[in-house]
Amino acid sequence: MNEIIVNGSPRSIAAGATLEDLLTELGLDRRWVVAELNGEPLPRERFGSVRLSRGDRLELVRPVAGG
Repeated sequence: MNEIIVNGSPRSIAAGATLEDLLTELGLDRRWVVAELNGEPLPRERFGSVRLSRGDRLELVRPVAGG
C-alpha cells in the first residue's frame, strides 16, 4: 500500500495503482474530473497510464455548470 494525499486528505492506495484505478475506487467518471498531480495538470488521456507513488499530492475537481 502507498499513502498519497487526495484533496488535502491522506489516502492509502494499492502499490502500482493508476489514477484511473483511484477514480474507479472513488466512483468518479473520468470524463467529469480535472486532475492535478504534484502541481501539474494531467490530460484525461493519461489517467490510465499515470501510476501513483507514495507521497504524491493529487487534486481532483469535478466542474459544475451553472450560472
